Amino acid sequence: MQIPCFKYLKFRNPLFIFSASLLLFVSFNVSAQQEELPVYTRPSYKVYKSVAAALANPDSAYILDLSGKKLTQIPPGVYKLPNLLVLDLSRNKIKTLPDSIALLSSLEELDLSNNKLSSVPAAIGSFKWLKKLSLNRNTLTNLPPETGNLAALEILELWDNELEDLPDEIRNLKNLKILELRGILFSEEQHLKFKEMVPGGKVFLSPSCNCKM
Repeated sequence: MQIPCFKYLKFRNPLFIFSASLLLFVSFNVSAQQEELPVYTRPSYKVYKSVAAALANPDSAYILDLSGKKLTQIPPGVYKLPNLLVLDLSRNKIKTLPDSIALLSSLEELDLSNNKLSSVPAAIGSFKWLKKLSLNRNTLTNLPPETGNLAALEILELWDNELEDLPDEIRNLKNLKILELRGILFSEEQHLKFKEMVPGGKVFLSPSCNCKM
């Protein structure tokens, strides 16, 4: 924004100049707030590294990190942690997600990056409080429309998958601030559509390609 030089304004009385300056100050601050939107960060509770350790204190187990443990499914004991906020299952070998994942209703962050998922069940849309969903580096070809039910979602990470498109229901994610789609080939038309889907956030994309057409 270019700041006008007040000496060339027709109205040069002090009250006018003060009012104009105040308006500019407010405008700059509103713009800065829009550019620096607060984004979800992981809470700073104790991190449990095994299901057994978490089950020893189930009511105070808020973060469970099971990354890199060669898991092929979600351990049953995870569903016995009623207050779980963060579940990190990244860098495993999980191929499918059961509908029972909806039982983890308190989750604010779910990380399933670097697994072997080719699809995600409709139950993924049942998380009322989920703020961050990481599905990077899987083999997903689509997302269920129910993804649009994640009303609290702020960060959706999908980079390096095999997605052909996104469901129109992504438009319903009014709190979405970051949509990560790098490493996936989309057309220029799709690029424009995705950015229009998230008017209040940032969409990260690799250069467009018409190779899918």
